Amino acid sequence: MKKIESKKLVINNSQEKIYHFLSNFNNFGKLMPEQIINWQSTETTCSFTIKGMTDLSMQIKEKMPFHTILISSFGKTPFEFELKCSFENMGAKLTESQLIFFADLNPMLSMMASKPLENFVNMLNERLKLKAEEAGF
Repeated sequence: MKKIESKKLVINNSQEKIYHFLSNFNNFGKLMPEQIINWQSTETTCSFTIKGMTDLSMQIKEKMPFHTILISSFGKTPFEFELKCSFENMGAKLTESQLIFFADLNPMLSMMASKPLENFVNMLNERLKLKAEEAGF
């Protein structure tokens, strides 16, 4: 199982607000880059296409209020994966956020996809920080 960790970021917003925002895939879609097309979501599931690559579907598998959201692949996907979104309270309206991606990749796919997946989880976390600090929730 391949493990890819984003950089830890301190976000100027409360742990509770960040958790609630990411607990709903309708909000999660606001963090996606332009390479993501055909985004469809409900509160607990989403599906999308990575332009020129593949279709993916995800579901919220488990929530630990204000601390962790565990997202997993479901349906027809090219590989099984999980995305763990973790939040640590760092004081008054400061939260440390980290995304950890676990994927069941064969060695060839792992070699090709590791860097793009690392860039993706870092970009998601950075967009979360921007969204939380600029617009608030």
